[in-house]
Amino acid sequence: MRNLILSAALVSASLFGMTAQAAEPLEAGKQYVELSSAVPVAVPGKIEVVELFWYGCPHCFAFEPTINPWAEKLPADVNFVRIPAMFGGIWNVHGQLFITLEAMGVENKVHKAVFQAIHDGKKLATPEEMAEFLTGEGIDKDKFLSTYNSFAVKGKVEDAKKKAQAYQISGVPTMVVNGKYRFDLGTSGGPEGTLNVADQLIAKERAANAKN
Repeated sequence: MRNLILSAALVSASLFGMTAQAAEPLEAGKQYVELSSAVPVAVPGKIEVVELFWYGCPHCFAFEPTINPWAEKLPADVNFVRIPAMFGGIWNVHGQLFITLEAMGVENKVHKAVFQAIHDGKKLATPEEMAEFLTGEGIDKDKFLSTYNSFAVKGKVEDAKKKAQAYQISGVPTMVVNGKYRFDLGTSGGPEGTLNVADQLIAKERAANAKN
C-alpha cells in the first residue's frame, strides 16, 4: 500500500501540470496498455468504461469534477462502471462501503458526500462510523448495516478484487476500456488527457463492432 501511495505521489508532481494533447495519435505501450487477455464486460453488447478508484485517494478525489460530467454525457452504447480498488486494510473497508451503497441503489445519491467526508478528515473506518455518517445523508442505518454484512455484498467484494487483478492495476485512478485497454492519468497526460484517451478507445471499439 505504501508503494502505491508513493507511486501516486511521484506521478502527481507532473500529471496535473500537463496539458492534454488531443491531436496526438494513440499508441499501445505509450498512452495505454493493451491487456494480454480481455476481461469480460458487465453488459455484453455495450462498450464498457471502468474507473478503478479509492475513496481515500487524493488524485481520485481531484479527478471527480472532470470525470463526472464526462460520464454523465456518454452515449447509450457505453456503460460506465466504477470499481473500488482493494489492496488491503482501509482500501478494502472503503471498497465494501462503495459496493454496499451500490447494492442499496443509493451510490449516486451519496457518492460525492462520502468522498468529500473522507477528504475532510472523517475516517469512515468501521461500518458503524459509516452508518452514523450516512444517517445524516438520509440513508437508513439498519438497512445499511445489514447490507454491508450481507453475503451478496461480500460476494461482490470478491468479484471486484478479481477484476482489479485481471486488469493488472498497480494504483489509482486507473481506467479500462472494454476490458482490453488500461491507462491512467500519468500515461495519458492528466485528467483531460485521460478522458481524451478514453474517447478515442471508445471510438476504436465502436468501429470494430461495426465491422463485425
